[in-house]
Amino acid sequence: MSEVFETELKIPVQEGCADLLGYFEDHIQSHLPAGHLPTRFVVNRTEASHYSCSVGCLRSEWPLPQVPSIFSFRRRHHANSSRFNVALIIPTGVGAVIGGHAGDATPVARLFGSIAHRLVTHPNVVNASDINEMPPNTCYVEGSVLTQLLMGTVGLQEVRSNRVLVIIEGHPERQFVDNTVNAINAARACYGLDCTRVVVLRPSFRMRAFTSASGRAIGHVSELDHLFAALEHYRGQYDAVALASVIQCPPDIHLAYFQSDGAMVNPWGGVEAMLTHTVSHLYGLPTAHGPVAESEEHEDLGDIGPVDPRMAAEAISLTYMQCVFKGLQRSPRVVTEPEDMAAGHTMTAEDISLLVTPDGCLGLPLLAALKQGIPVIAVRGNTNVMQNSLESLPWAEGQFFRVNTYLEAAGLALALREGISVPSLGRPLPKVEAEVFVHDRERQDCQRLNYYGKETLLLNEYREEDFDYTVEYADNPEFL
Repeated sequence: MSEVFETELKIPVQEGCADLLGYFEDHIQSHLPAGHLPTRFVVNRTEASHYSCSVGCLRSEWPLPQVPSIFSFRRRHHANSSRFNVALIIPTGVGAVIGGHAGDATPVARLFGSIAHRLVTHPNVVNASDINEMPPNTCYVEGSVLTQLLMGTVGLQEVRSNRVLVIIEGHPERQFVDNTVNAINAARACYGLDCTRVVVLRPSFRMRAFTSASGRAIGHVSELDHLFAALEHYRGQYDAVALASVIQCPPDIHLAYFQSDGAMVNPWGGVEAMLTHTVSHLYGLPTAHGPVAESEEHEDLGDIGPVDPRMAAEAISLTYMQCVFKGLQRSPRVVTEPEDMAAGHTMTAEDISLLVTPDGCLGLPLLAALKQGIPVIAVRGNTNVMQNSLESLPWAEGQFFRVNTYLEAAGLALALREGISVPSLGRPLPKVEAEVFVHDRERQDCQRLNYYGKETLLLNEYREEDFDYTVEYADNPEFL
């Protein structure tokens, strides 16, 4: 039997570690039991002595495709400055006040879509049940694909459309299958979805949602062999996979969620991400999931009245699937072959100009950006349950920025796009000082002296022919 689950690890903090990605990889490889294939990695909290981490794992006896590790990394050779492409992430299941419910980060995506040539984002940002209003220049990719893009191990190629395979759980109440089929036919009739086949899976995989000790929404997915068998059987007949199944939650959780005024973490998003990360990682295909009610009784929430606007898209939806179909229709093709990666029309890590993330969220996308030298903007105002001090990571100078809001982040992104020095937009503006660089050939020793300070008197000790010097300009505070 194949199953996906999370396991907790405490990894010691190593002071001065310059390669956190490699450090985490080495520790996980040496501490995970044999037969556990990592599919997801998150640092929930950074303590003085250790990192509290969660690792999503697949355990299976099914003959799975051979895939690289989620920690595989290819350093980009350069940064493409001819285009400005933005990766926007809001991790699933972390209770983000913006983007933690039902596509309520779509206005943020539209804002950054107006700034970027291409916006790369994942379903959690724009999926809103029957609504998907992502900007037209969006690369809609599963979260694991976005991670691999930043890690440098996959490329993305634009498509005109995808053949979407829809796999539905064989629900005991026929109306739920009928509703999903009607949603597919509506998509075919109204915006031309190319759905090659609808597969009702019996028996189906099972999904259970619950909350981790850190407050993240996670879960457990079991009996995946039937899904893997279907994906193998129909291979070559589809380009993207839409999944619809029941997510088992504690009793009354649906009603409690809608009555929480947004204070409660979306309970089913975390386990959905665990499933789609696994499928996309194994098969290299665009994948997204929509939940199905357990029964007609669960579907009927009664007269709940107006809900928090961030949840409203779910409160009015019957199948939760239109956002999935709209996203997968043109989700880019995932490529890994060297000739495909080198093609001029392929987007790779070299083409990513900026990563935007909620503050405190530390996982593989941010670690990849850190190692690749990709600038990162962390948005303080998008609070969530993750507890990490991102500014303490070993960033290069001018690589990391913290702002309060996405409006501020958008202004900063515009400055980066236009090549405007960020300090030049604030006041007071520090003066640029000149320094004298002195090289003594005999002593093989260098000095850097303030050009306008008393230290320049030391120059009298040297003859002109004994040294070379140039005037350099620096805005580093240590030179002022």
